[in-house]
Amino acid sequence: MIKYFRTLLDNTQDLTRCVAIHSATRDFIKYKSLNKKYISDEPLHAMELCIYHGIMVQVEGLEGEHVSQMSRYTGSQIWGRGDQRNNWVLAKQCPGRSYGALNGHLLWQLQRLFKIKLQNEDGAFVEYWLALAFTTIPENSGNLDPVSKFVQVRNAPAAFALQVSSVGNIVACAHIIPEIATGSKTGHGRNKQWIVNSHLDLATWNEVYN
Repeated sequence: MIKYFRTLLDNTQDLTRCVAIHSATRDFIKYKSLNKKYISDEPLHAMELCIYHGIMVQVEGLEGEHVSQMSRYTGSQIWGRGDQRNNWVLAKQCPGRSYGALNGHLLWQLQRLFKIKLQNEDGAFVEYWLALAFTTIPENSGNLDPVSKFVQVRNAPAAFALQVSSVGNIVACAHIIPEIATGSKTGHGRNKQWIVNSHLDLATWNEVYN
């Protein structure tokens, strides 16, 4: 059972991911917390933490009604009869028309979902629900491809590929089409570019993924 931040780091075998969780979480806390003690490692490592495996997102349905979608990260656990689930989500970054047709959103692939508990300088405790995700950046400034009419995205530079952010930025589930079929030996883990499928309606999503 993972109960403290130090345990999460110890149970993250990939060194790159471990470093990203540590540095990105500390950066988030420095920005959010009023208690500067979490800048040093000892109180940061002793911070209470809870792992979870899904987030419910409210989205607009086909007729304007609000319905729920579940985005999942299952870690090493198998989901159903398939593989592990590392869902793609649409995450709001900034207001306005940034990133072209993405309207201020970027595509993330969930890598960890966790909740941390901090104590502010006034003694009050506050909880933050966070997501570690692989991030992408849009090709062609996020403008639609003139032939396919889809947006294309690619891996963010290595230094920025893994980010920790509030799950409140996640606004919808997403469906992407990889450049190489992930079911093939050549495609597994090698994709660097994807097409954002904006034509997958909610009913189809629920039939395929739930």
